[in-house]
Amino acid sequence: MIREVNPEDLDQMLELYLFLHEDGKPENNRHLRDVWNEIIEDKNHHIIVNEIDGKIVSSCVCVIIPNLTRDVRPYAFIENVVTHDEYRGNGYATECLDHARKIALKENCYKMMLLTGSKKQSTLDFYKKAGYNSNDKTAFIQWL
Repeated sequence: MIREVNPEDLDQMLELYLFLHEDGKPENNRHLRDVWNEIIEDKNHHIIVNEIDGKIVSSCVCVIIPNLTRDVRPYAFIENVVTHDEYRGNGYATECLDHARKIALKENCYKMMLLTGSKKQSTLDFYKKAGYNSNDKTAFIQWL
């Protein structure tokens, strides 16, 4: 089932992010809970999950960014696309990305974009199959 996160999903999200690039879960302290609540309450921040039998198995984040160009149309940024190892290859992440696209269309976004640090051809092919291309823009990252 595709849905957006609920406030009570924090622990499951932190578990799922262990399959992304995290080495461990952050300390469950006030700062973590404040950030979680800020995300939950932000109308432009969407954490989309795919839930199977009560377990969150895949997710992506879709942030709608207001914009003054392109006829004052926003754009969507996709981040943290992840699927639990045991559930990969079943289309769950694709369903999350499709839901993000619906949100972006509903919000009148003129584009969606994402970055990946993966060099694996299977990951790049996955994003191409989902409708993304790596030809139109060049990404630069500055880590802080």
